[in-house]
Amino acid sequence: MQKSSSRAVAYWVLIGVVMLVIQVILGGITRLTGSGLSITEWNIVTGALPPLNQQQWITEFEKYKLTPQYHLLNTGFELSDFKFIFFWEWFHRLWARLVGVVFIVGFVYLLWKKELKREMIKPLIILFLLGALQGAVGWIMVASGLTGDAIYVRPTRLALHFIFAMGLVCYAFWFALQLSIPRKEISYNKPIRGYTWSIIFVLFFQLLYGALMAGHKAAAVAPTWPSINGDIIPSSLFKETPLRLNFIDNTITIHFIHRLLAYIILVLIGIWSVKAYRLRSDSRYLIKGRWMPIFFVVLQIALGIAAVLSSPGIVANRWVFFDWVAQLHQLTGMLLLLTMIYMLYLVRPVLRKV
Repeated sequence: MQKSSSRAVAYWVLIGVVMLVIQVILGGITRLTGSGLSITEWNIVTGALPPLNQQQWITEFEKYKLTPQYHLLNTGFELSDFKFIFFWEWFHRLWARLVGVVFIVGFVYLLWKKELKREMIKPLIILFLLGALQGAVGWIMVASGLTGDAIYVRPTRLALHFIFAMGLVCYAFWFALQLSIPRKEISYNKPIRGYTWSIIFVLFFQLLYGALMAGHKAAAVAPTWPSINGDIIPSSLFKETPLRLNFIDNTITIHFIHRLLAYIILVLIGIWSVKAYRLRSDSRYLIKGRWMPIFFVVLQIALGIAAVLSSPGIVANRWVFFDWVAQLHQLTGMLLLLTMIYMLYLVRPVLRKV
């Protein structure tokens, strides 16, 4: 698919990838500011506009006052406080709508200009369906925090929403790579390909547990490093019954697994980097980009340590140093994943005859 006629489609898809990454960043800001439950309805069309007068603001605020989060956490909120959290959830949803508009308008335009080849249609339909599914999962996540005694969305649903978002971003990015990188730039090395898959596999669980960390606000349960509250292996890892609950509800276990996976990924990427620098390749993309995995994983771990150590400074409904670090930590995690997807595309196990 790497023809000049595919260039416009590749640029369009890459714009979508950037917009999706921004959408995930906005989701992180929404979570860190506690804004995710401020809008209690999902109106696809009418919800695109914020309240336009004082009465509409009061109506939305009254709806929010019926939520458990307001009664159990934010009873002291004034209308100005509500407007702040409303903005971030509204902007998060608005950006999702803009992603959809860019996709649909771009699809129609490129189809009209006959830039879309037959083999491109199926991946684009899958991309659209994944985007729609992600929106549905997002609303299911929000709905989990609007009933009972919930003051936040369920961590497991937050993690599901985040993982679906990463899958959507990676699928779009892979499709863009297919459209933009010539076959001559592909290298062939089975061991490096295997290590790349191993890193992506472990990274999947690392990101999953990062989302569980965020959902449970688990950074603050062990604000020490390199130990976890003075222990290398905490004694309370398996205090919950049944055993499986520890892996989704025990904040110390989640914290421990998240750290452990980071160290494993660091070792794997270290090995990968040694092999990649020893590889003789004519691919300028690989030669110029093989520094990225080790750079991003070291930066990711450094930001993770900074987030843990600064977690005692968290202040509810205020943006503090921890929030900056946590947001950068999430962004770097996404960039690390996309870097490994990039390397997976550039390195294949064997040369296949076309």
